[in-house]
Amino acid sequence: MTHPAPALPRARKLGILLSTQPSQTPFRHGVRLAETALASGVDVYLYCIDDAVSGVSDPELQGLKSRGLKLYACAYGAQRRNIPLTDHAVFAGLTIVSDIIASTDRFVSFN
Repeated sequence: MTHPAPALPRARKLGILLSTQPSQTPFRHGVRLAETALASGVDVYLYCIDDAVSGVSDPELQGLKSRGLKLYACAYGAQRRNIPLTDHAVFAGLTIVSDIIASTDRFVSFN
């Protein structure tokens, strides 16, 4: 008699929204949460908006991106702040935030 293989647990998904400058505490808390979640095997989707757009090139964020962080940034916010659109993040509109909220198990923001 054969037994079916056990079902694999569904990957957990976390959405994070950052809106403050990289030098501010809420931004750093968001980065730490993303780091902890990634280390625990959680899929992490992080969106930078407003002043946080200037942090997409942050070395810690880029390191997390290389470990699987899905990093997005507001294209409009970057344009308003004269931040070039680079491959540091996927630059997109607010529709992406809506998609992240709808498709993740948890969504938090750091303002």
